[in-house]
Amino acid sequence: MWRLAGETGMDVNSPYAYTLWCRDFARTSVVARDDAGRVAAYVTGYVRPDSPDTYFLWQVAVDPEYRGQRLARRMLDFMGDRFADMGLRYLEATVTPDNTASRALFASFARDRGAEIAWSPLFTGEHFPHDGGTPHEPEDLVRIGPFGDRTSEERA
Repeated sequence: MWRLAGETGMDVNSPYAYTLWCRDFARTSVVARDDAGRVAAYVTGYVRPDSPDTYFLWQVAVDPEYRGQRLARRMLDFMGDRFADMGLRYLEATVTPDNTASRALFASFARDRGAEIAWSPLFTGEHFPHDGGTPHEPEDLVRIGPFGDRTSEERA
């Protein structure tokens, strides 16, 4: 996961953080592996402590070699199918304004789940440390929900 985050230009956490993530948040994350066992894609997230009906999606990464196979959407659907069992009614994530792929992913997920989607500013560039390099872009909050109790078969 650490390798893939770096190769896809995402904010990279320490290898230790990804190791802990896989242990402590395995129920709210999913990893797709290729036939050789290499990580092809992942979704990480957690249930917000102050909002126990809300899943916060932390990162979505897909190896460029596996793009175009709808891996991100399939992993998001996998998590969405688990939401009712986990007592979750909302999904939140942050997305930079220029990330059209993630915006389209969340819009299609909300539409197909029959849920509302709302975008609002959350963090500006001033919220992030700046060491003289390229400043961090702002992050908008996307909130999707409420979700019903429909299963995949009922949505099809």
